[in-house]
Amino acid sequence: MIFSAALAAALVPAALAPAVSAEPAAVAYVDTRARDCAGSGSGCRPGIVVHHWHRRGADSRGVGWVYASREGVRSGTARWLVKKPGGTWKTGGGWKRATRVGSFVETSWGRDGHTGPKYPRNTKVCVEFRGLTTKACITLK
Repeated sequence: MIFSAALAAALVPAALAPAVSAEPAAVAYVDTRARDCAGSGSGCRPGIVVHHWHRRGADSRGVGWVYASREGVRSGTARWLVKKPGGTWKTGGGWKRATRVGSFVETSWGRDGHTGPKYPRNTKVCVEFRGLTTKACITLK
């Protein structure tokens, strides 16, 4: 948006350009991708990537999407869990079948953009695969 305003100012003579309004600047979002691998050996057994976002200065974090992967298997079912600071574990997304991609399986929940549930800062998000005790976790900073 800033780029297009600068481009318009450069292309339109000053006399023809509209007056600049005194509107406050748009609220900026901070978008973050957090990732972690758990387990031992090569590859992620399992792995997690979470896209989370927030407005500058806000204490809550929106979770746009959660991605789960697991190396060295041909099939699997996964879900994601969430634990607010001082709270107990809750299911964020139900059990979902993972799709095989080469030597690993993957699945995801949510979509891009500033959508999804909001949680307080320092909430922990984990993925777990059915039958595997190891979880991959990140903390919403």
